[in-house]
Amino acid sequence: MNLKILLQKITEHYNNQKPFVLYSHPESDTVEVLLQKNSKKYTSEAFDKRGIVMAPFKSGGVPICIPLEESEYISHEFSKENIQTETVDPSFKILEKESYMRLVSKALTAINHKNTHKVVVSRKKEFPISNTDFSSFIPRLLHLYPTAFRYVWYHPETGLWCGASPEVLLVTNGESFTTMALAGTKRIEGKESPQWTQKEKNEQQVVTDAISNCLQKVTSVLRVSKTYTHEAGSLAHLRTDITGMLKNKKTTLATITAALHPTPAVCGTPLSAAFKFINENEGYDREYYTGFIGSIDNGDSRSCLYVNLRCMKIEDNKAHLYVGGGVTFDSDPEAEWEETQNKLQTMLQVVQPLL
Repeated sequence: MNLKILLQKITEHYNNQKPFVLYSHPESDTVEVLLQKNSKKYTSEAFDKRGIVMAPFKSGGVPICIPLEESEYISHEFSKENIQTETVDPSFKILEKESYMRLVSKALTAINHKNTHKVVVSRKKEFPISNTDFSSFIPRLLHLYPTAFRYVWYHPETGLWCGASPEVLLVTNGESFTTMALAGTKRIEGKESPQWTQKEKNEQQVVTDAISNCLQKVTSVLRVSKTYTHEAGSLAHLRTDITGMLKNKKTTLATITAALHPTPAVCGTPLSAAFKFINENEGYDREYYTGFIGSIDNGDSRSCLYVNLRCMKIEDNKAHLYVGGGVTFDSDPEAEWEETQNKLQTMLQVVQPLL
């Protein structure tokens, strides 16, 4: 089946309001699709169904599943293409900027006066689009971000979501696992390696330490790599890989996922204080932004879950793009605003033909 026919099938499924997910793992030239045969809502709190799950940001939210056994499965290898890009102007009203900078300043006040080390604050930006044409934006999504987990998800319960996430939440293979700490963001300029500031290095270390500490109770072996620069499209991040072994027969996918989500990279530290600040001050519902999405295979204990970053929700001919950043004691509100403006480019490049 070629990509054109595949996109036609997806469009028909979407028009019939039946759940589907299209996805491609990092560095893969294969796109996989699950077309659910009915419109039922399946959940998977125990991650005991083979298929794709999507979970909201709020911890305790029940992951929705598109099960393999209830779906038509299609796999297609696509050839690489060079897609032209140009920076899209994410124009804004001055009130938007002032509002976000006030939020960052409020987070700084909380960090300076309370026992809070980091708070991740975010915003939602709306762009009008001409239509929902899968043939226009899915090829761009697949080709522009080959190092990311790329997906398009639709369910009547969640609406239509699309993303290209650079961040692994968890990969398991039997008793071994891999996760990562990802923090700090710089725009890639030419071929020069980014020069990271002490603020960004400190933020990365906070995330690494918090993830390592929460994994101590559910793992028997834990290894932490050196921190290095990871490129994702036009942006670079600081990344540390964390690998190890799960405690035999004591740690399930559900327990380790609960230990990791939400990570300090999308919420903050300490977790309870950061989540309370976000809930009281951000002013909107993140829904599935900074939740997670990925594949589950209970047969061979393999799973690949990704933090739902660089994503958007499409509804009513509008693309709602979500961006944020980590605030620490030495953050600058103006710089934090610019970071979110840069992050908008990821999804803006995907929907550029529809703007």
